[in-house]
This record gives sequence, C-alpha cells and structure tokens, in this order.
Amino acid sequence: MKRLRVGVIFGGRSGEHEVSLQSAASVLGALDRAKYDVVPIGITKDGGWLLSADPLRELAAGNPGPRQAALPVTLPTSALNRVERAEALGPLDVVIPILHGPYGEDGTVQGLLDLADVPYAGSGVVGSAVGMDKSVMKSVFRACGLPVPDWLTLTRSAWRNDPAGVKQRITRQFAYPMFVKPCNLGSSVGITKVHALGELDAALALAAAYDRRVLVERAVPNAREIEVSVLGNDDPQASVCGEIVPSNEFYDYNAKYIDGKSQAIIPADLPPDLAERVRAMAVEAFRAVDAAGFARVDFLLDRE
Repeated sequence: MKRLRVGVIFGGRSGEHEVSLQSAASVLGALDRAKYDVVPIGITKDGGWLLSADPLRELAAGNPGPRQAALPVTLPTSALNRVERAEALGPLDVVIPILHGPYGEDGTVQGLLDLADVPYAGSGVVGSAVGMDKSVMKSVFRACGLPVPDWLTLTRSAWRNDPAGVKQRITRQFAYPMFVKPCNLGSSVGITKVHALGELDAALALAAAYDRRVLVERAVPNAREIEVSVLGNDDPQASVCGEIVPSNEFYDYNAKYIDGKSQAIIPADLPPDLAERVRAMAVEAFRAVDAAGFARVDFLLDRE
C-alpha cells in the first residue's frame, strides 16, 4: 500500500521560531516512517523555504543552506511570482503546520494551502487567525458569553506619537499589576507583568517590537493556570483539566522552555463540578473561534 506523503512545516519568521523547532522535533520523532513518507520543510527567519535533507538540524544550528523560494506543492508558475525547486519536493498528501505565531499559525499558511488545495491538520484560516489575535479572540469570546479579563488594545503608532496620553489612558482603566502583550504572538514572547508606572514604558516598547498592536490586560490576582486540550471538528471533545504551576511569577517564556522547573499536574485538583464547567467552556471557546482538529484552551482561575 502506498505510504501517505506528509509534509511537516516548521521554523518561520515569527519570534517563536525556536519554539517551533522544538515542536517540530517532537512531531518528526513521533511520525512512523513505516506508515508515512515524511517530508520536513523548514522556513528560515527571513522567510526562505528549506528543502534539504535535514532542515531541522540546519535551522537549530543557525546555519541554514542556500535560501530557496519554494512551496510544499507543485503549482503552475502563474500562481506565484517565484516558485523554485517545487519539483524537487513533489506532491504532498497532507501537511502538518508546526509554525508558531505570525506567518504560520495565524491563517497565512493555511490560506496558502487552501489555495493550493492541499489538506492540512489543524484549524483553517478563520480559526487560526482569530485564535492568534488576542484582541479579536477576546472580543469573540465576550460576544459568546465567555468570561475574559478586561483589556485595552493600542497601536504602536499611537504609543510612539503620544506616549504620555497612552499611559494616562492605561492607568485610568487598569490598576497594577497588569499585563502588556503583543496582540499576535504566543509562548509568552514579548509579555511583561507590570507592577508600577515606572515599568510601563519598557513593557510597551517590548510588546510593540513584536507587533503593531499591543494588548493591555487586567491581571487576575493569584491565578491558577488551568489548561484543557480539545480534539475534534464538528463534535469536539475536551480532555481532563491540567494545571501548570510555573516556576516564575507567571508562566513566562523562561518558565515554559528554559529552566525546566514548572510543574504539570494532571488531572488538576479541582472540584468535579468546576472541572466539568471548565471543560465545557473549553469546547465553547473552540467552537467560538471555529477551531478544528485540535487546540489547547488556557484558563486563569481566581483562587477566591
């Protein structure tokens, strides 16, 4: 029987490039070569597509081979201005996008694959785009009756043109502590927990370095970090609840990927009725953004 050709796309232009490489290593290690013809496809930080024998190793070493403009499908040359070496890759049966953040997890690659009529795992354009943009996603959740912390969305240009006015607007709406985040990024990259006015400038500058839109969010006091996995399409199912006990003040990039001291408690120690409520809300959130395939839904649980 013919083996399924599975393309795995990873790397990319976002600030989560290195996180994507870690995820790709796990996925590539788990795929059964006896069942699948696995085709690794790396994307460099400047957007070059790598079709070498081991693009994961090249990207992880910071020494990618020659940049190639290529797509993981064979397309007519009229489809794009530049399609080089697509014939070296050949047709793919399905693609698993393991890209994190903008230019991959936000609907861009999903749209490309839709145009090329290549099946792929995970959410489509709408679910990916809404799920990546914190401001849009929170608006959708609130419209669907899901509880979300209050927030304020700002633009990079507004902050640069009138920093005093922006800070005044923030401090009128929020007490300390508060979180400042890029709207479109994950893995806690670019996020700062702000405890006082003197920390606000640096937090805004950091978030604005990653995105033209910045989200300021009320901090949930003494929050427990609860996570639920959701699998499915039209009939999604929620996993048991898990709890992350971060090694730092909040579950930042260092706590997630570097120091290795954070703890995962599965199942989370929650009363059964509360656990069921959280699981139900996870499915509601999954449906609200039109997610598909799989998602992780995060909750902040007020200890009171």
